[in-house]
Amino acid sequence: MKECRMDLSIVVPCYNEEEAIPIFFDAVTAIVDQMGVNYEFVFVDDGSSDSTLGILRNLAKAHPQVRYVSFSRNFGKEAGIYAGLQYARGEHVALMDADLQDPPSYLPRMYEALQTGKYDNVATRRSTRAGEPPIRSFFSRAFYRLINRLSDVPIVDGARDYRMMKRKMVNAILATGEYNRFSKGLFSWVGFRTLWLSYDNVERVAGQTKWSFWKLTKYALEGIVNFSHAPLDIATNIGMFMTIVAFIWAAVLILKKIIIGDYNVSGWTSLTCIIIFLGGLQLFSIGIMGQYIARIFLETKHRPLFIVAESSDEENGETEE
Repeated sequence: MKECRMDLSIVVPCYNEEEAIPIFFDAVTAIVDQMGVNYEFVFVDDGSSDSTLGILRNLAKAHPQVRYVSFSRNFGKEAGIYAGLQYARGEHVALMDADLQDPPSYLPRMYEALQTGKYDNVATRRSTRAGEPPIRSFFSRAFYRLINRLSDVPIVDGARDYRMMKRKMVNAILATGEYNRFSKGLFSWVGFRTLWLSYDNVERVAGQTKWSFWKLTKYALEGIVNFSHAPLDIATNIGMFMTIVAFIWAAVLILKKIIIGDYNVSGWTSLTCIIIFLGGLQLFSIGIMGQYIARIFLETKHRPLFIVAESSDEENGETEE
C-alpha cells in the first residue's frame, strides 16, 4: 500500500481528450487552489490516438502537481479508473471525467463533507438528462430499473463516476481485483457511508462522447451479469415451465388416445413453430450461461487490467512503494 503524501488526488481517465484537457485543468485548478489543500492530478491516458499524451507530458513538465499514466493500448474506462486509484497518493481521492460534465465547483463541498466524519464517500447523480437524446435517456432509465430489480446491490439512477472517497474506501475498491469490472456496482458493493449530491446534466465542454449506443449496451450487460445471477434463474425457470407444459400436453395426448382412441396427428405448421420456439429458448438459455462462463474464463487467465507504456513517475525517477 502506498503512503498517503497529500490531502487530495484527482483521478482523471482520458481517451482522446486533447481539446478538453487544457480547459479542464484550468477550471479544476482554479477551484482546488482556493481549497487550501495539498493536491495532485493523476491523469490516465487510455491509449489515446490523438495528442492527449503529448498534452499530459507538457502539463507534467510545467506543473509539479500533475502526474500521468499512459497505457500501451486502449483498455477501457474501467481499467483507467482502477489504474488512477492505484496510482493516487492522497488521503482523499476524487474521480472525474475530463469533459467537465462533472462540475468542479462541487469539489470543496465534497471535501468539507468528508471532513465532518459522517461520510466516507460523496457521490453525485444527474437529476435531469437535458440535452441527452430521448432514446438514450429511455434505455438508461430502463437499465437502472432493471438492474435494481435483479441485483442485491442498489445502484442509484443517474449515478456518475464523479465522487470523492476517503483512503479506506479507495483501498477497499482496489482490493476487488476482478478483471470484469463495473465500478458503479463496486462503489455500492463495498458499502461505506455515502452522501449523494444531485446536479443538472451538463454538456461536454469540448470533443465528442466516446460512448456509442452499442458500447453503453455492452456496459449495461456487464453490470447485470457482474452483479446478478437473476438471468440464470430466469433461464432455469423458463426451462422448468416448458418441461411442465410438455409433460401436461403429453399426458393429454395419451389420455385422448386411451379414452376416445384418437391417434391422428395433425398440425405440422404449429408443430414446427413449437419446435423452433423451444430451440430458440434453449439457445437463449445457453447464451445466458455462456456470458457467465466467458467471464469465468477471463478471470482464470489472471491477465493484468492494464499495461503501462509510460508514466511521469518513471520520467521523474519515482518508483511505486
